[in-house]
Amino acid sequence: MSPTRLCVLVLALCSVVGVAVAAGPQHAIAMYGKPKYGPDFTHFDYVNPDAPKGGTLRLANVSASTFDSLNPFILKGNPADGLSYVYDTLMVQSLDEPFTEYGLIAKTVEVAPDRTWVRFTLRKSARFHDGTPVTADDVVFSFRTLKKEGHPHYRLYYRDVTSVEKNGPHEVTFHFRSGHNRELPLIIGQLPVLPKHWWKDRDFSSTSLEPPMGSGPYRVAKVEQGKRIVYQRVKDYWARDLPVNKGRYNADRITYDYYRDGTVALQALKAGEYDLRQENVAKNWATAYNIPAVKKGQLIKAEIHHSMPTGMQGFFYNTRREVFQDPRVREALAYAFDFQWTNKNLFYGAYKRTESYFSNSELASSGLPSDAELALLKPYRDQLPKRVFTQGYKAPTTAGDHSLRGNLRKALELLQKAGWHVNNGTMVNDKTGKPMRFEILLNSPSFERVTLPFVDNLKRLGIQASVRTVDPTQYQNRLNNFDFDMTVYVVGESLSPGNEQRQYWSCEAAKTQGSQNIAGICDPVVDDLIDKVINAPDRDSLITRVHALDRVLLWNFYVIPHWHLDYFRVAYWNKFGRPKENPPYGLATDSWWIDPDKAAKLADRLNH
Repeated sequence: MSPTRLCVLVLALCSVVGVAVAAGPQHAIAMYGKPKYGPDFTHFDYVNPDAPKGGTLRLANVSASTFDSLNPFILKGNPADGLSYVYDTLMVQSLDEPFTEYGLIAKTVEVAPDRTWVRFTLRKSARFHDGTPVTADDVVFSFRTLKKEGHPHYRLYYRDVTSVEKNGPHEVTFHFRSGHNRELPLIIGQLPVLPKHWWKDRDFSSTSLEPPMGSGPYRVAKVEQGKRIVYQRVKDYWARDLPVNKGRYNADRITYDYYRDGTVALQALKAGEYDLRQENVAKNWATAYNIPAVKKGQLIKAEIHHSMPTGMQGFFYNTRREVFQDPRVREALAYAFDFQWTNKNLFYGAYKRTESYFSNSELASSGLPSDAELALLKPYRDQLPKRVFTQGYKAPTTAGDHSLRGNLRKALELLQKAGWHVNNGTMVNDKTGKPMRFEILLNSPSFERVTLPFVDNLKRLGIQASVRTVDPTQYQNRLNNFDFDMTVYVVGESLSPGNEQRQYWSCEAAKTQGSQNIAGICDPVVDDLIDKVINAPDRDSLITRVHALDRVLLWNFYVIPHWHLDYFRVAYWNKFGRPKENPPYGLATDSWWIDPDKAAKLADRLNH
């Protein structure tokens, strides 16, 4: 066979089995399909490339505890807000595509024909803040350090990366366990690059308030522990004119003031103490902004819609606890949460009920499983609840008027089947005679108004539930050690689920302190489905596999789902310029700028 015919045959086979053919070094990489922006693009469509630089962007952190560390890469400590501004990554994700990355520190990216490695060629112009060049040694150091000494989630995230090698001063290759994990090249593209020379004489595993060295658009300018952190724009920032950065990072300074009380923080915004706030309390959005500044257009209330998956917020069970190991118990307790009443009376009807781990996206399962989903799930039929195959998941519902009798009867039936009964007004176990008793752990008093009515409903079933609100440091420590019964928690999702699903739901994560599998899920079916999601060869198969995973998680009742919004609630003082369109997959406030004329007019009006 001639070399030409052999080449044609190889290309044909690659096309049939769906293997990518090497295209050489590229400026960008997409999870599926082609990047939206070509190699000669000058800026993202959702920015103003001519946005002026200058001014101070004042932000707030609302937390009962404050920061005690400037190292965001380890489990210890509470890192300060905004530290991502200090570090550049190999590549940058665009916010108007589901999952595509463009070169930042990396000038080009090349993926093997069989996807078993990815190679990055670094820009020779890349510099750390002290002027030291960014090299392949720094990339190798960053990866190895994060995997060995960083937060435990890095070990899960990078599990399928078998090695990293320096090919030259500005070239580095990562090797993978197999070529099935399409997301790995993009995951490595998100790697923050740390300065090897700076960390040489420092302990990476320790917390520190020493301003860190990075290569990003800002550096730490001032630290007031427990009160404030200030970032200063790097005027000679090496990447300021790259297409991925045009129109971004426009403020000269960014400050984060820390507030221990949400009410105080809201009043501080209205007093002009800071500039911008994402409002996460529905009652505040409905009632707290009826002030003259809003009516005069000085303080803007904006609802900015998005197309992002909203993930899962809810009451998460810790299934490591014996009381929650029976899924019938977990299903039963969900009937005691009255979302409709909560939404109507506490949230002014603002929210939608969450009924998927991937809500507000095409990744959310609904209705009956498709033929493709059934084909995927059938091998596990004997290990799954029957309803996975026969019903679409729907959360318990009411009329919103505290008419819970029907729901509580269903809860009682399920508890009786699970081996519980009411004795003198107390729910007790048939075998042990012990009462059903558990604690709901919170880190914010604002959630007590949601949780206490739920506790009252549980009492009607004879269940002794209590609420404990602790400071965020204690809360995080208890979550890290899985030292809780039930808690309110949020798991965020993206449009391209992949390796992070191991952190959320895998057996390995269930046993790893500090992981995000706080529910303690350890199910071989879930582990298999996670691997299938990670190894999905195309977008259609990814959607099918995520739907299947979603159904299995929902019908095992690991969470009592809460609610979600499909827009950002943002209140900001009228001193900003904004691009005409917000991207669908993020709130791109780093593309806003301080408009000198608006800022001057606002100051004049407020002073008079």
